[in-house]
Amino acid sequence: MTALSATATVEVPVDPATAFQIFTEEIDLWWIRGPINFFDAARATAMQIEPGVGGRLLEVYSLPDDVLVLATITDWEPGVRFAYRSSVDDTETEITFAAHDDGTRVTVVQALVPGGEKAFYFWANVIHWVPRWIARRDAAPSTPRELDRLAVGLYYEDPAAAARWLHTVFGLDSWGRIPAEGTTPSWIELNVGNCSLLLFRRTDERPPQHDHTTWIYVDDLDAHFAHTQESGAKILSEIHQHGYRRYETEDLEGHHWTFAQARPTQ
Repeated sequence: MTALSATATVEVPVDPATAFQIFTEEIDLWWIRGPINFFDAARATAMQIEPGVGGRLLEVYSLPDDVLVLATITDWEPGVRFAYRSSVDDTETEITFAAHDDGTRVTVVQALVPGGEKAFYFWANVIHWVPRWIARRDAAPSTPRELDRLAVGLYYEDPAAAARWLHTVFGLDSWGRIPAEGTTPSWIELNVGNCSLLLFRRTDERPPQHDHTTWIYVDDLDAHFAHTQESGAKILSEIHQHGYRRYETEDLEGHHWTFAQARPTQ
């Protein structure tokens, strides 16, 4: 059964008006361009929020006027709150900005509309990108942080516990947050420089060579797939899309590889 709502909160060291401005006007700077953070990661070039009631939340692609409308804004009070109705699921979301101590508490409440069935409750993962951006905002370049073309996916029985261990023991960090004890986020992404380390839940008994997957982003996924197939490699899954276009294959000793379509900005 789909949960009726989900709430996520962070505190940031700026006043509510500034927090609101950063959240809305600088979303393309704080939004992490990870492998699974877009509906169409192969074409996405930007995230954008159009101000005011009737404005849109957009996933922007490379061609003029080529966008995915994620939502339409239904309420807009700068420095206080804004709300939107999603176009990609059956939820309504309200983001509030309240003065708290010497900063602002930002709270996101995403709720299933009456009679709704589909909900993508992603804000618990995403909201933590905002304070991370604010912490480096004054010294960071005013261009989005792009990921490199190599990512590694690791499989664990308990990905959240693994993330905490990798953070504590190896010093690996995240542009979002390290999952707390007792939490089970829908995805976990650690970062090494501009590379992603994706942690997935182990769903079967994998032999040693299958306990990880290396991801590589290529300019022309279709041509790459055709070449791999013609060369006789074992194809585990043909090109498919779930936020990102990719296919899976196996090398001569059974290691798994994922090849994904690079975005125009990569």
